Amino acid sequence: MGVAVQSKFIAVGSVVPWAKAGVGAVATQASANVDYGPKALRMLEEGLASSEVLERLLLEDQQNHGRQVGIVDAKGTVAAYTGTGCMEWAGHVKGDGYSCQGNILTGRDVVESMARAYERTAGDLIDKLLAALSAGQRAGGDRRGQQSAALLVVREKGGYEGFTDRYVDLRVDDSPHPIDELKRIVKIYDMTMLSREDPSNLIPVAGNVARSMQRNLKRLGFYKGSINGKYDEPTKKALRHFVNVNNFENRMHEDGYIWKSILHYMEDTAKTKSSVPLRKH
Repeated sequence: MGVAVQSKFIAVGSVVPWAKAGVGAVATQASANVDYGPKALRMLEEGLASSEVLERLLLEDQQNHGRQVGIVDAKGTVAAYTGTGCMEWAGHVKGDGYSCQGNILTGRDVVESMARAYERTAGDLIDKLLAALSAGQRAGGDRRGQQSAALLVVREKGGYEGFTDRYVDLRVDDSPHPIDELKRIVKIYDMTMLSREDPSNLIPVAGNVARSMQRNLKRLGFYKGSINGKYDEPTKKALRHFVNVNNFENRMHEDGYIWKSILHYMEDTAKTKSSVPLRKH
């Protein structure tokens, strides 16, 4: 279960998304009452249905006309609410196990586009949530613009070393293009922590692949040998060093193969490094 969000608001990830593995996910928005998050999760954990939880939250809140909230429980049951005092355009679309919602949007097409993208996107929940965010932005998004974005996905023992349920908990607190930046961070996090890459992307290190790798490792200062296209011991040592420095140990292969994601990251990093002008001090 999880929540993805973007807003013209600083650090939106500290306000909107709440989730607990085996319990549910909550998004509290508009004039957000952040108490909705932990309260809703507690009630879900006690066995209340998402609709009952929503009803109780609203009854206890005298300012509920300015709130917007979506709740999905562990059974996939959905409850959503948009108060009459939310700034236009504000509304939500509920589907099978999800809710797309927003306020101060350019129009209803934003949430409808999000719903279509969520339903049509293949892959796991991470891919579907990011696709929904992008689709909502393409349809107009927040009519004030963009500033921050966040992605929270939980699963039992899904966090670092299995100690928490925070499978993905990433934020972009202030950026002109927060969704694009969030996607970039997700790619690196995926390489480091999740390893969701298609097995077909594991390719042999030989010929042009080896030469490209040697060239980029040399630009980055990890390799000092010749660009000979051979996966020899100096090249392996340089690759291991690069992998360790970037915390990609779980992606290292000692059998003469390499993941395309590692190659692409290495190439992008080398390009960035080589484009920095040298200055005499």
